[in-house]
Amino acid sequence: MSEKPVDAASARENPPAAGTAPGNLRLGADGRPGDAGDAGYSKDLKTRHVNMIAIGGAIGTGLFLGAGGRLNSAGPALAVAYLVCGIFAFFVVRALGEMVLYRPSSGSFVSYAREFLGEKGAYVAGWMYFLNWSTTGVADITAIALYMHYWGAFEAVPQWVLALIALGVVLSVNLISVRFFGETEFWFSIVKVGALVGFMVIGIFLLATRHHVGGASPGLGVISQHGGVLPHGLMPVVIVMQGVVFAYAALELVGVAAGETAEPHKVVPRAVNSIMWRVGLFYVGSVILLALLLPGALYSADESPFVTVLSKIGVPAAGDVMNLVVLTAAMSSLNSGLYSTGRILRSMASAGSAPRFTARMNRHQVPYGGILLTSLVCVAGVGLNYLVPSDAFEIVLNIASLGVITTWVIIMVCHLVFVRRARAGLVERPHFRLPGSPVTEILTIAFLLAVLVLMGKDAEVGRKTLYLVPIVAAALVAGWYAVRGRVLATAAKGGMAEQPEES
Repeated sequence: MSEKPVDAASARENPPAAGTAPGNLRLGADGRPGDAGDAGYSKDLKTRHVNMIAIGGAIGTGLFLGAGGRLNSAGPALAVAYLVCGIFAFFVVRALGEMVLYRPSSGSFVSYAREFLGEKGAYVAGWMYFLNWSTTGVADITAIALYMHYWGAFEAVPQWVLALIALGVVLSVNLISVRFFGETEFWFSIVKVGALVGFMVIGIFLLATRHHVGGASPGLGVISQHGGVLPHGLMPVVIVMQGVVFAYAALELVGVAAGETAEPHKVVPRAVNSIMWRVGLFYVGSVILLALLLPGALYSADESPFVTVLSKIGVPAAGDVMNLVVLTAAMSSLNSGLYSTGRILRSMASAGSAPRFTARMNRHQVPYGGILLTSLVCVAGVGLNYLVPSDAFEIVLNIASLGVITTWVIIMVCHLVFVRRARAGLVERPHFRLPGSPVTEILTIAFLLAVLVLMGKDAEVGRKTLYLVPIVAAALVAGWYAVRGRVLATAAKGGMAEQPEES
């Protein structure tokens, strides 16, 4: 794309005037701003890769591991929580999909925040997303270690050792090439979808034949005889909402992946539109089946609920197979996190708001600098597994939820500004649109902020997580003043920081 640097003399604290490009974006030949950090990527992700990345984003450790503990505390009403959160998650990814079709970028929502909210918005969006995925990576390696302990052969191996090995394996996979990442995610998703479909077939068979599960007959009686839909009242359902939001945290990965596909305008709408029925089938359907097969009290946060069911029907080998599947899901999530943060950090580094080394790319066109930075945080998570192995998963899950909620709120705010500019005739909306704007964005933002407030109702972990909000806010403010000079200097140079050579 032919580019001309944008005059950034006025690129200061305030966002630029509508219809112009912020200092760290460039106007292309088509008149649209372009992210300088998009340069150098291959376009090797195929349609099947992006479709399965979207599926993989909708199926992760939040379902395979997290659903067990939530069923125990919230009961069958957990299915409603998954449905409600899934609807708002769909709104977020639909809004992101519309902006992707307006201007595909590997910087995704960080690039859109730069265009519509200015550099401060991009800075907050990027670092909160990094907080989300770096801590999610800790949750993933924790889950992997827990899954490995399911097999007796690994019980003697410390949890932190297993976590470190998992990180090393996935890091190696991610650094090879984007095509290899896409292939890996494609097969990870095939395994996850196949396993869920297989479990649902088994569950429906057990219900239809009234086959005993754990010594009792499955069906509505399992719910009615153990406290009903709300066995512990409404509040536990409200409290688990932040964990349920975390379960959908990878859906926005579609927006990042679109920057490395040759046909985003064909691929993204199909991938986004399929998310809603996947949520209904895989999340809501699976939780309903689990609730009909066993009482919530029999599920545990330490074991996948699918493994629990399959073990109860007396087929230990089936439990082993499902445990291998959920292990795959955790590896997939970790792989996706390293992929996305690498691209986001490179977009930020191109504007001067992330360390210069995170802009580095290897000869395979992989931004390895950002990937390695995320991995370093995961190494710190290995230490958490050493210090508090029993609490590591829940601690990082709630911290990650702060990043998820912030990222989604910023996406919706960006979309509000985007629509406002479109109505003013300054930009053109694509045909693929978020319905109901601006009501949809406002309701979604209100819901996400309510979830954040409701975290305070969880005295064990959620309230402690909220105590981190002022600390995170103070760190963001201090960080902004540390990088502000570099950001403005980069803008003055025409929107592209001096890039390191390829390694």
